[in-house]
Amino acid sequence: MTDQPQELFTAVDSLLAAVDDGTVLPLPAERVRLREAAGLTQAAIAQALGTRVPSIEAWEAGRAEPKGERREAYRRLLEGLAQRHPAPSPLSGRPTARPEPPSGPLPQNPTARPTRSRASMPAADTRFPNGPLAVLDGDGTAHCPGGVLLECPAATIPQLVDWSLRQSGLGAERLHRHSKDSDPLIVLSTQAAARLGLPAELEDRRTLRLADDHPVVRQLARAKWKLTRRGFGPWPRIYRPAQDGRRQCVQLAVLPWGALDTRTWGSADQLPAPELAQILGDYAARVITPRGSAAVCGLELMTALRPPTRPVKDTATGTWTSGPNPGALTHPVDPAPPEAPDEHPVVTALYPRGHQRTAAEVLDEEAFEWIRDPERLTDDECAKPFAVGIDVNMAFAAAANRLTVGLDAPVHVNTPVFDKAVPGSWLVDLSHIDVDPRLPNPFTPHGERPDGPAWYATPTVAYAAELGHDIRPIEAWLRPHSGPYLDGWYTRLRDAYLATMQRLGVSPGMSEPDFLAAMAHHKHTDEAQAIVLSAIKATVKGGLGKLRERPQGAGYRPGERWPALERPVWRPDIRAAVIAAARVNMHRKMLKLADAGLFPIAVLSDCAVYLSDGPSPLDFLPRTVEGKPLSGGFRLGVSPGMVKHEGTQALMWAVKLLDEGHNPARHIKGTDAAAGGE
Repeated sequence: MTDQPQELFTAVDSLLAAVDDGTVLPLPAERVRLREAAGLTQAAIAQALGTRVPSIEAWEAGRAEPKGERREAYRRLLEGLAQRHPAPSPLSGRPTARPEPPSGPLPQNPTARPTRSRASMPAADTRFPNGPLAVLDGDGTAHCPGGVLLECPAATIPQLVDWSLRQSGLGAERLHRHSKDSDPLIVLSTQAAARLGLPAELEDRRTLRLADDHPVVRQLARAKWKLTRRGFGPWPRIYRPAQDGRRQCVQLAVLPWGALDTRTWGSADQLPAPELAQILGDYAARVITPRGSAAVCGLELMTALRPPTRPVKDTATGTWTSGPNPGALTHPVDPAPPEAPDEHPVVTALYPRGHQRTAAEVLDEEAFEWIRDPERLTDDECAKPFAVGIDVNMAFAAAANRLTVGLDAPVHVNTPVFDKAVPGSWLVDLSHIDVDPRLPNPFTPHGERPDGPAWYATPTVAYAAELGHDIRPIEAWLRPHSGPYLDGWYTRLRDAYLATMQRLGVSPGMSEPDFLAAMAHHKHTDEAQAIVLSAIKATVKGGLGKLRERPQGAGYRPGERWPALERPVWRPDIRAAVIAAARVNMHRKMLKLADAGLFPIAVLSDCAVYLSDGPSPLDFLPRTVEGKPLSGGFRLGVSPGMVKHEGTQALMWAVKLLDEGHNPARHIKGTDAAAGGE
């Protein structure tokens, strides 16, 4: 026992005084909660406080504490975040016995009794205290993000919907003030689906939906619930018309029916319910509450961030009505004939059935797939022992950033003067432009010289003008009413991507060697976050693909309209502009390296393969005399538009593929990049 009790008492008094003064920092887990609730990265806080990311990591892990002025600034930041994102109020513990499920509608008083098993949790919205979603197990326990557990007594799907809307406390706040709050998502495990009367698999493999006479569908109809046009499939939406301005809609995801595509979510549907809830919760917090496939989520995110309508006050009557939202896609429009796929009515009205449209009749803006003629490999290149692939991070998302796209229907113009500020499609002859044969031609996806006039999106024609060539369009379909529609979409996905990479140990500002080392094992750092990362990437590519969704079903006939055409966001011209911008960005960087004497041997979409003296990108990427990365070229780093190491193989491996007409960029990782979702 100490013989200096007075010193101990003094120390305790000092600690109590610090508490009273508010100078004691929150617990490390609370620091993490506040940062994540605000959507801030460790890098952003480090920059604001004038320190390094490892310092923030240490403060959040409790290994170290800030000192002096930096401590005061950090405390002020945390206090500000706490005011904006208060901690959820304590809730009662989980009951030891579950009440018997009622046979009819659930009672009006809440039965949910959440408990929290994790200290680090997103801040609770007062309307949605239990987060955006829950994974329901076979015992009637709903697992929410952050370790929240809810008792769900529902024994039927209608009771589950009623519980979700009235008692669960699930949902998420809107992403735009004119948008709508996200509806609750209930993910049904195999056991939960069986308990609620759903079959183990869908018998109708063509439509992937329950028959209209299935007992569950009949139960919903009797309870006055409706299903959307896609019916009761892997992602059913169940709703009633809004009452008093409040939506009545619940989203379900049926795991045994393949709701979580393995190409996007890996084996997430095989994980325990708490782990799956956390993965989906992280995706919901950073991107959007899942509403279907990653492609559906990508499209829904566009609409959620730029809703088509907003409230407008009628000055004559003083009433509020719905009006178009400036800067948004407000109504469906038909594409220009060259922008439409072959099945579209505007195409079938112009050409006989079976007609193969030429480059002068159809817009063909796709990503690169090009290999160099092996006969054009130089002796110096053949002396290099390695083929090294580099891949652009989030290439299509980066291309969408600050891209001006059309917001309305196209207008036809003959012999227009080219204007790079006007989005649209241009018929122009770029076949006279010479390009070094050791580079892909930037005006075709296959990288060969065009053979005459062809249709191009504005970014491609602008690049030809940027290279100093005379541009004389023959005709064009233009959209003078335009804007940066995808800016918010890009920002949301960029932040989600960077926040997830941060969790995987990769952050902006790392040195190039540290970045390469971190990327070598980042997917094994946290397998759950690696799944979230995969889903974010799939959201980008899938969302852009949905802009040109083709008809589905064996019964479709060319010339008929299909449901996707009635969406304001069915816009093949926007997809074409994004892909054109991505391809041009890729070529611009390759041209910079070509000026330094480096030429690729293969390109596939956002991956380029170069021959190198060493196995690392650092062995061939050019530097300035000061030792810095070449301005305008490929730069290693985590941010969208920068590049990572894709893979390394031997020179002879790459040459053999070239001789056989195969693309080394597709296999540089040792697997098929397309099969892996790259």
